Amino acid sequence: MSGSRALMVLACAVALSCGRGDTVQRPYDNNDLQLVTSYTAKDFCSCVFVMRMSEDYCRRWTAASPAVATVTVDYEERSVQTAAALLWGEKARFVSERDGCVLE
Repeated sequence: MSGSRALMVLACAVALSCGRGDTVQRPYDNNDLQLVTSYTAKDFCSCVFVMRMSEDYCRRWTAASPAVATVTVDYEERSVQTAAALLWGEKARFVSERDGCVLE
């Protein structure tokens, strides 16, 4: 076997062995509904309280497809609550002009 061919075989063996690993599937802690409610709460809060845009604008700006999260804005508390499928939800509140909104 020539030197370049042996090097190519070795490179292929290394590449194939790198792709092999645990075949046990690890659970994914975050699911799509949890993520969409979190992102929507924070983005909607930022849109309304930091950018000072209208609720209609913010609904269009944060729209996900499919639209699974409901959004409730509390102007007195300066917060946004989201919910999806009765099991997932998130709340973001406005902290300050400098820090914007944070998830609770």
